[in-house]
Amino acid sequence: MKLIGTLTSPFARKVRVALAEKKIEVEFVLESPWVPGNRVAEHNPLGKIPVLVLDDESVLFDSRVIVEHLDQLTPNNRLLPAGHRERTEVKRWEALADGIAEAAATIFLERKRPPALQDPSWIARHEEKLTRGLEYMSEELGEAPFCAGTIFSLADVAVGCALGYLAFRFPGIDWRGQHPNLGRLYEKLMQRPSFAESVPRD
Repeated sequence: MKLIGTLTSPFARKVRVALAEKKIEVEFVLESPWVPGNRVAEHNPLGKIPVLVLDDESVLFDSRVIVEHLDQLTPNNRLLPAGHRERTEVKRWEALADGIAEAAATIFLERKRPPALQDPSWIARHEEKLTRGLEYMSEELGEAPFCAGTIFSLADVAVGCALGYLAFRFPGIDWRGQHPNLGRLYEKLMQRPSFAESVPRD
């Protein structure tokens, strides 16, 4: 198998962390959909990363689909619980974290446009999503050791990757100071090799 993605994408990082936690080895192919002449659309008609190319050359795209597939490949280090209620709770956390990452990526891309073409109201709308999302995330976490209770799961993978993207692209956002419990969770996650070895970088 091979994973197509970048070193900066929080969604590609989510898959990379899952692969490391599951101890599944794949070839990591660096390819950005924003680079002229890229071949991402040859694998994903939506032109988005990450993309997982399976051994039979079939492809999976969208990090949520990919991670769920990977979790079913091997029984070790399950990231998704078997119980319906518990599984739904983990997926809810994943949706929240992915939404925060998507809002942050949208702001980053909008700010890369020429100043005269940027839409301040569009940026403000997504900044509000970040603020509300982080507040909700912090309230839901409380003093629990992990997002979905006492066991590390896909919820923590997704949240850690979203927070890591904020730390990387938006160092001016003081989410650690505003939400100390999120800061403590991220520091705990960064002690895991899967996170420490996938820190986003240009």
